[in-house]
Amino acid sequence: MSYTAPIRDMQFALAIAGLDKVAPLFGENAAPDLVGQVLEEAGKLANEVLAPINRSGDIEGSVLENGVVRTPKGFKEAYKAYAEGGWNGLPFDPEYGGQGLPWTIAIPVQEMWNAANLGWAVGPLLTFGAVEALTAHGTAEQKQTYLPRLISGEWAATMNLTEPQAGSDVGALRTRAVREGSHYRISGQKIFITYGDQDWTDNIIHLVLARLPDAPTGPKGISLFIVPKFMVRPDCSLGERNDLRVVSLEHKMGINGSPTCVMAYGDGGGALGYLVGQENEGLACMFTMMNNARLQVGLQGVAIAERAYQQARDYARSRVQSRELGSRSPSGVPIIRHPDVRRMLLTMKALTEASRALAYSAAASLDLAKRAPDEAERARHQARMDLLTPVVKAWSTDIGVEVASLGIQVHGGMGFIEETGAAQHYRDARITPIYEGTNGIQANDLVFRKLGRDKGEAARAFLAEIRETEAALSAGPGDDLAAIRRQLAGGRETLEAATQAVVAGLDGDPRRSAVAAVPYLKLFGTVAGGHFLARGAVSAVEHLGGGASDSDFYEARLAVARFYADHILSQAPALLHPIRDGASAVLALAEDQF
Repeated sequence: MSYTAPIRDMQFALAIAGLDKVAPLFGENAAPDLVGQVLEEAGKLANEVLAPINRSGDIEGSVLENGVVRTPKGFKEAYKAYAEGGWNGLPFDPEYGGQGLPWTIAIPVQEMWNAANLGWAVGPLLTFGAVEALTAHGTAEQKQTYLPRLISGEWAATMNLTEPQAGSDVGALRTRAVREGSHYRISGQKIFITYGDQDWTDNIIHLVLARLPDAPTGPKGISLFIVPKFMVRPDCSLGERNDLRVVSLEHKMGINGSPTCVMAYGDGGGALGYLVGQENEGLACMFTMMNNARLQVGLQGVAIAERAYQQARDYARSRVQSRELGSRSPSGVPIIRHPDVRRMLLTMKALTEASRALAYSAAASLDLAKRAPDEAERARHQARMDLLTPVVKAWSTDIGVEVASLGIQVHGGMGFIEETGAAQHYRDARITPIYEGTNGIQANDLVFRKLGRDKGEAARAFLAEIRETEAALSAGPGDDLAAIRRQLAGGRETLEAATQAVVAGLDGDPRRSAVAAVPYLKLFGTVAGGHFLARGAVSAVEHLGGGASDSDFYEARLAVARFYADHILSQAPALLHPIRDGASAVLALAEDQF
């Protein structure tokens, strides 16, 4: 159940994702030597500190004792090592204590945390999103008060959206905010609040969505508030406890190390809160935090897939069972020699590497959207990141579940036994397609918001990138590149046709577009994954042709890309039918016929 950060694979994925375009914008903060050092040091913390307490944290879980949340043994100490190492401030503004590195580097580091210990890593994830939200929408005073302490890790943050009657329908929330001079009184209940309390930090900054008494109904009447666990004095020291408490902890299927809290605000007259942005514009502010979180949750899918793959691979190398097909020897062999086990492991590896490259590429666009010197290039990358974010979140987390499930299958009956640890990966992965917006919501976002906003222009720009990859494959030698190109071209043609059909259908019955949304996102992710692995195949052939010393590594990259093309990308054309013609069957049954 050990974990080893796949640093060489990460560096290769960064090259595919376009780190060379990002690095010049960050100077010494993205120098190759520094990048290597950052990944190596992060790998040590992941391998030696976080991974060893993953299984024990799952068994022990967090507990609520006399109103105080206590996390599993070792979690608090791991956070202290993490914060003291400066890891919480990696991609943030040096003006507030950050290190100013690109998100393109921060994302692989966060993959390590999530792969090593998902139940632990989901805590810092929310602080990252809060820093982004306050950087974009906070007042100068709010930034000076909160950002240095959140970035350093001295304080942590949460996101408070969900209520018992208002899950994905955030516009139905009932938590109230009443004006009172320079602040507001917040009252209401929130559920499913990850790390709503913990024993890591002296203070927790809750970002809470609430409704003013005179606010419009629906999503347009929501405001966002900073509600600290402990009040903050003018000198930033901590004052009295705010009027909020943890009512209970949820008993979950997975990520048991993380406390998922039911929070009560205002039982004693109202928790003090401070407006972020403008009244009734809270959802726009929160979306800054949510979009950051969605990218990172997609990365959790990559991370848990990597963890499950490593364990299944190691088990398959050591588990001896049955003779090898075609052999006259009656002796058993490691199961990795059996074709079906090889197929499963290659599926796990190919899906993991494809989703990793997609996530890293989205992170590169995030950096370029912020830093590119040309305004048109910044706008292009902003549109690209907006397009890719729901795909990263949904496709990658679906992959995390699929790969974790395959990991259990590779273990056979032992995978169904908790002691092996394979089941934990599946249980932990299963939340990722649900939180931060279910994957169905991500698909609707891709179709109705992203394609609907520009009538498919950003999607067509991405398709043009795929055509460039096809041209590079055509220019390279060998049967492998030719085979990859055939499947990539078929996938790209399917995605072009599907995009055209979806955009054309947006002016019709929205229910039909909603039916097409999930298979369209799956198609997009499948083709995008093939595109990035194909880029990697071209790079691998170039390195092999140049006499690379680590030829085994590049031969493996080429083989994985070929496997993906033959076994995964080849299935993409089958998704066109449910996208174009599948709505009638979904909408045919009356409710009482189910």
